[in-house]
Amino acid sequence: MGVPVLELRNVWKVYKMDSVEVTAIRDISLKINDGEFVAVVGASGSGKSTALSIMGALDVPTKGGVFLDGTEITRLSESKIARIRGKTIGFVFQTFNLHPTLNVFENIALPMRIHEFPDSRINSRVRELLGLVGLEQREKHLPAQLSGGERQRVAVARALSTEPSMILADEPTGNLDSKTSLEIMKLFAELNRKGKTIVLVTHEMNLAAYAGRRIALSDGKIVFDGKNIKRGN
Repeated sequence: MGVPVLELRNVWKVYKMDSVEVTAIRDISLKINDGEFVAVVGASGSGKSTALSIMGALDVPTKGGVFLDGTEITRLSESKIARIRGKTIGFVFQTFNLHPTLNVFENIALPMRIHEFPDSRINSRVRELLGLVGLEQREKHLPAQLSGGERQRVAVARALSTEPSMILADEPTGNLDSKTSLEIMKLFAELNRKGKTIVLVTHEMNLAAYAGRRIALSDGKIVFDGKNIKRGN
């Protein structure tokens, strides 16, 4: 097997609040390989979101190493981390994080414009992604004109726009009803079948069942890491 897409080595994250230290994650080591669909589960406060932030280079560990495509990023400058992150990782958040004054097309195109893709590539890629997420008829709509499920589909398309090697999703169905949540999970499952690496944080075990591997956290530590029992899609 080749170099992991993502690796954490003995990672700790300790927050200092006045004179009090709070350990969010402790001595976590894991590898995510190309093409995996991994669900990170655990109760509120177990360290799931902190772990995902460190995986995505949105936060830095107090101790330990983080490797993206074999490159240790822990000691790089923020500008270098940002460049690597932009090429390697697409993010999907619970709150969608769409720009309210940009339409669907413009929201999906935004990361590509930031990374200075040529206009011809932006136009073809965005139209490809609109078809993938079933929003061809919504490209001129603003986020406020969309349902919650449609907004999350825009967020998924935006995460895919720069063709990252991995998608990190933090409670992506948290603001959706149960029916729409399953639709979004089926979209992730389809992306994974096409080869995309996905790491999903969720506290809902029925949604975690879509993943092939489950990592369970408790009190900031990995208490289970193994094969999941996948459901039919």
